Amino acid sequence: MKNKYLFLPILMVFLGVSFPVEAQFDNGIALNIRYFDRRVFYLDEEPIFIHITLTNNSTTPFRFRLADERAFSVDFDVRTNANRAVEATDLLVRRRSQSQQVFFREVTIETGESFSFVEDLRHYAALAQSGTYVIQARIYPELFHASMISQPMLSNRLILDLRHRPLIGPEGIPFELDVETNAKLVRESIPPDEVISYMIIARQRSQWEKFFLYMDLEAMVSRDPQRRRQWLAESEEGRQRMIARYMQDLRNASVDNDISAIPTDFTIERTVYNARTGTVTVLAEFAARTFTEIKRYTWHLERRNDAWMIVDYSVVNLGTR
Repeated sequence: MKNKYLFLPILMVFLGVSFPVEAQFDNGIALNIRYFDRRVFYLDEEPIFIHITLTNNSTTPFRFRLADERAFSVDFDVRTNANRAVEATDLLVRRRSQSQQVFFREVTIETGESFSFVEDLRHYAALAQSGTYVIQARIYPELFHASMISQPMLSNRLILDLRHRPLIGPEGIPFELDVETNAKLVRESIPPDEVISYMIIARQRSQWEKFFLYMDLEAMVSRDPQRRRQWLAESEEGRQRMIARYMQDLRNASVDNDISAIPTDFTIERTVYNARTGTVTVLAEFAARTFTEIKRYTWHLERRNDAWMIVDYSVVNLGTR
């Protein structure tokens, strides 16, 4: 294999391609995809790993270019049940719209051999809504760029069922009801500042089911690097246990006690957001025996399926009075 590079002015383009029922064979070369870890997939930002395999069933070696930045070798066509194409992620658009050196290696697959690698579908498709999707991979043997439009190799199709993650109670049992009204809790399309106010007021009233409603628990668990490594190594069942444990630790104020503490008063200072991300700055007061502690929180949110979710926070101690 040789390391080479091309200098390419890349423009974002979308190629209209027909979809075969099975993996396309091009001169005896088969492209097939499957899930790397078949499980239930949720709407939040956990990876969706796709295992990609090229198999040489021909009588001669097959050579192709595999870019170090896989966005120039691989693409995914993702469509809804209504055959609407899912938009590319902002990250993918940025990578392909820059003039840059594209490093690649030449891969040779001998007769009867296969070559496989794994890609995260979320790096390619902006999956913002729950539902059922049809996925098909594309491989560009001569790399992807606008000035040399070539027919890509097409894979078989996969069905992706993307669900909302159930709300999990402190003991690992899903809860869906407001304990005050016995009504089903539903995330509403309210702006980021209202989400933060809702969460803080819920904490003041010790309404934990509401406190967790707009919180991306996976993102919050993964804020800590050690927990993040453990999360990636866990099975789906193990991840659910981690979330349940994190929620219980928050209730016990044994983890992230800056957000489990109950403020006596708070003020929304500033709210900034665009279509996908937002920040809310809050000035909060906490009563002690002989003084009042003042802190400034910056809450980070992301829009998920028309609802703003809390994904991170930072806090600065401003002293006492």
